[in-house]
Amino acid sequence: QVQVVESGGGLVQPGGSLRLSCAVSGNIFSIVATGWYRQALGKQRELVAAISSGGRTNYGDSVKGRFTISRDNAKNTVYLQMNSLKPEDTAVYYCNVDLQVTLFRSPEGYWGQGTQVTVSS
Repeated sequence: QVQVVESGGGLVQPGGSLRLSCAVSGNIFSIVATGWYRQALGKQRELVAAISSGGRTNYGDSVKGRFTISRDNAKNTVYLQMNSLKPEDTAVYYCNVDLQVTLFRSPEGYWGQGTQVTVSS
């Protein structure tokens, strides 16, 4: 069994910062990539940032220069540092982890339950 747990969401004023964490536990052979997605009310889920096993990162256009994704392999945890937050960043943030549970199985994606981020004065 694999568990993906996000944390770190909350209410923050415009211009403020938050750091989200995504911790993976359970039966894991290898992690291929981890991505942060968000879904605002009435909108489709969109990619915010992703990081591969090789350390390559990519970001959605709306967060470039403000958000940074990083990882701690020893803790199987990926972080999303969010700076200069704007009201339009308000959404539920989800973590998706692409991983193999054994050498002989193809990678599969696992979602966390999401964490709410609200940017408001």
